[in-house]
Amino acid sequence: MQTPIETDAVIIGAGPVGLFQVFELGLLEVQAHVIDSLPKIGGQCVELYRDKPIYDIPAVQVCTGQELTDRLLQQIAPFNAQFHLNQEVNLMEKMADGRFHIGTASGKRFVSKTIFIAAGVGAFQARELKIDGIGAFIGTQLFYHINNPDQFNGKDLVICGGGDQALDWAIHFVGKARRVVLVHRREQLKAAPDTVEKIKALCADQKLQFLTGQITGFRTAEKRLTEIEITGNTGEIAYAPLDALLVFFGLSPKLGPIATWGLDLDRKQICVDTEKFESSVPGIFAVGDINTYPGKKKLILSGFHEATLAAFGSMRYIFPEKPVHLQYTTTSPKLQKALGVYKPTND
Repeated sequence: MQTPIETDAVIIGAGPVGLFQVFELGLLEVQAHVIDSLPKIGGQCVELYRDKPIYDIPAVQVCTGQELTDRLLQQIAPFNAQFHLNQEVNLMEKMADGRFHIGTASGKRFVSKTIFIAAGVGAFQARELKIDGIGAFIGTQLFYHINNPDQFNGKDLVICGGGDQALDWAIHFVGKARRVVLVHRREQLKAAPDTVEKIKALCADQKLQFLTGQITGFRTAEKRLTEIEITGNTGEIAYAPLDALLVFFGLSPKLGPIATWGLDLDRKQICVDTEKFESSVPGIFAVGDINTYPGKKKLILSGFHEATLAAFGSMRYIFPEKPVHLQYTTTSPKLQKALGVYKPTND
């Protein structure tokens, strides 16, 4: 077990709202540690909308999920937030001094004055392939997330799934991988129309093979996957040779251990007030899709508003003796210095 990291604020969730929470806390001179169960920053926004357009971010006509994440990371860079990825929080205890002891499944420990839950609809976990024994190949030949696309160049790939993520990666690897086979349980693909048309065109040009059916087994040699068994809808069986199997069945959100923290919940969402977006446990705040209150709208821009008020509401725990005044980044030298944009005038 690691020595606990002591901090003023822990943010659970590295999606857009969690990132903006870093910004609002930073303006109030609070450095945050951010924990996320996914292996990369961006949360649902990157996992599901990485290359898809988002049109309702104020003053940004259009951006993709990845672009929004990149812009938020640039915005929070001055505040040096520490990220702890691929970490699922499984422990929260209130300490005698009022602080919180937080732990992750891999053994990381934190002691924090406040907690900000920005976990969307819960900790996202990839829906896994239900084939006995295939889990032994996770991380070597079986992948539910792609962190380094280049590692698959020149390989024989089987991609399983019929949604945007599976199709986008299939398109990406055509011309880079030696061979790409796309497997989906039915002929109808559930992705953006232009993406589906690209897949059809690649199949027509024989640059991509599309098989209808479900993966029902596998073959190995020398403890490595060599072939995947695919059972068609009429019972026929085919085998596809491969170097790597990429499975994109979507993400399954789970509230997980947060459900045991003693927070007031309504349909697996955390009840909060609308003054501070504080939960029923003092010092624990919830922002974004994870919370609920009368009139709640599940929009990114609503989460940004919630993060702002939560940051101010947390000051009673972080700096109880310090008066907190509303300042404007346009006119405050203090905030401009924190952001690294201050230019003194020669008045």
